[in-house]
Amino acid sequence: MLNLLSCPEEWQEFFEIYYQDEINRVAYNLKSGKKEESINVDFLRDLAIYREGKLAEELLENPDEVLKHAQQGLLKTDNIYDVSLDGVKVRFYNLPTSKRVLIRDLRAEHISKFISIEGIVRKVTEVRPKIVEATFVCRNCSKEMKVVQEDNKLTAPYECRACKSRGKFILIPEKSVSIDSQRVRIQEYPENLRGGEQPQTIDVILEADLAGRVNPGDRVIINGIVRAKPRGVSGKMLTHMDIFFEGNSIEILQQEYEEFEITEKDKEKILELSEDENLYDKIIRSIAPAIYGHKDVKLAVALQLFGGIPKKLPDGTEIRGDIHILLVGDPGVAKSQLLRYVHRIAPRSVYTTGKGTTSAGLTATAVRDEVDGRWTLEAGALVLADKGIALVDEIDKMRNEDRSALHEALEQQTISVAKAGINAILRARCALLGAANPKYGRFDKFAPIAGQIDLSPTLLSRFDLIFVMTDEPDVDKDRMLAEHILNAHELGQKLEKMRHVASEFSRELLDREAEKITPAIDPSLLRKYIAYSKRTVFPVLTREAKERIIDFYLSLRSKAKDNSPVPITARQLEALIRLAEASARVRLSDEVTVEDVERVIRIVKKSLEQIALDPETGEIDIDYAFTGTSKTQRDRILIIKKIIEGLEENYEKGVPESEIVKAAEEHGIDEIKAKDILRKLRQMGEIYMPKHDCYRVVVR
Repeated sequence: MLNLLSCPEEWQEFFEIYYQDEINRVAYNLKSGKKEESINVDFLRDLAIYREGKLAEELLENPDEVLKHAQQGLLKTDNIYDVSLDGVKVRFYNLPTSKRVLIRDLRAEHISKFISIEGIVRKVTEVRPKIVEATFVCRNCSKEMKVVQEDNKLTAPYECRACKSRGKFILIPEKSVSIDSQRVRIQEYPENLRGGEQPQTIDVILEADLAGRVNPGDRVIINGIVRAKPRGVSGKMLTHMDIFFEGNSIEILQQEYEEFEITEKDKEKILELSEDENLYDKIIRSIAPAIYGHKDVKLAVALQLFGGIPKKLPDGTEIRGDIHILLVGDPGVAKSQLLRYVHRIAPRSVYTTGKGTTSAGLTATAVRDEVDGRWTLEAGALVLADKGIALVDEIDKMRNEDRSALHEALEQQTISVAKAGINAILRARCALLGAANPKYGRFDKFAPIAGQIDLSPTLLSRFDLIFVMTDEPDVDKDRMLAEHILNAHELGQKLEKMRHVASEFSRELLDREAEKITPAIDPSLLRKYIAYSKRTVFPVLTREAKERIIDFYLSLRSKAKDNSPVPITARQLEALIRLAEASARVRLSDEVTVEDVERVIRIVKKSLEQIALDPETGEIDIDYAFTGTSKTQRDRILIIKKIIEGLEENYEKGVPESEIVKAAEEHGIDEIKAKDILRKLRQMGEIYMPKHDCYRVVVR
């Protein structure tokens, strides 16, 4: 028998001192016919100071007995509505961080202790009634008996108390006592994992008013008791145990980057850094410093880490603030390295590759539960990256049906699931940084990007910035790159040797050699800087900044007159605004200035010039970037089709190719281009060949 200070009378006194108003509120709700609620007790604020914290210590060490006493003590309290509090649960939250245990650190010593775990909700089951006290009736004498249920399997009476018959009992569900129950799976935060580690999970049982409160992708702290049960294989019980968690309370982490503790000293460093004149240059040099060059790409990635401001309009329309970037380029230009570095430095991130990812792995999948056979939802990478950044390497290697799952996630930032009878909408408020390689090894700057990476126009148009990273020989640039790589290798060798022979090298000398490789801002400080900025800074556009954006937009749109290509659309305008807001956030500024707008106009123009420049006309054509067909090519296609339609009456078995080429030359289209257009039209099914080298238009 445990010698505990805890008893129902102690808890009655505690509730009457600290929670009388809360008890009256719950009693009023019960009297009004509302659903049963709980009394939520603040562990640190109230319980830890009552009776010098002795009740709190006993709760942590002997939760089963203490929770029973707390429940009994609550029933003894009075309320002004004179309502029984039977069924009202006592829940404890805000436990000290010393009692917050990582899922991978759960051990035998934690079994039957009251602790906290933290992580992402990976899977949830349906909320279903669970029998806690079953009523059975004997088939022989009709005697009713109640049996308390303590396991997943329904336990019937061994024998009838009246007639002593065995095994002849019928369950009466309507006379049994049931409560709502749900099982959820919690996974460790992906950003807390070290290289090569698999995220560990634990199942949590939620009952009564806790059931149905969480969704896949939610970040939560769950307080409760660690339980263990024997593992069974082929009907035999093993000595090894499986552990699960019995939830007592849930704290849903709503605030962005809440897991980052920023001290006053950190805040001083952050504010000091924000005043630095070379802030942008320092941040650029802090993004993958081991990768030489690519300053514009690094600036764009830095802006993506800070992000724009998400907005919700009065009519319910949501405008995303997250910035999506696609990197396309030759092998060996360090695209994957850049993604890996962002994965390490971003406050929240999930990394995956196109080869090893399916649509279910990206979004969400329905899986059959191994315990009760029901279908449950399991969150994918984009849902797990909610309010963070998703990194998808080799996005071009994904199957088309898997890539289609990205469309909704990139623009609406939601994942709609309709599988196995489950209809749900999950949040995926994350930025996406993707990398792709050209189909034929190297990028051809004279061919449209859409045809080189096999991504649909609708998906390409959802990226705010697309950068082409090419590997072009240049003597001066190649020399500097070679020196940079050799310095990185030499530094790595010295650091490795220093680990074994610490006294052999001077630390000051090593630091001087490392200046070109080490980041200008310490990675841990940069993570906190980004988290602080996203949490506290919400800049608005100044009047001058608005006018500059409008001027830039109109100056490009005005070129679309006189049957010329469309250089920019409203999607690029929204991208400009998001990038400008991110630029202001870098400075921790509450205003977006003209300086911010000019900075992002430069990188937007560079991106457009790389992907949307029509090689024939030298003009920016946004359709050329996303569809692979420029305005000039579209006009030629229409001309060729009209030529065929006009000559069809003269040729019963199709218009000869020579006649089409001859007519095309009169419209300024040379023979090579005319034959190339005919080939493309035939591939698209717009024309067909009833006879060799003779063409007719397909009638729709």
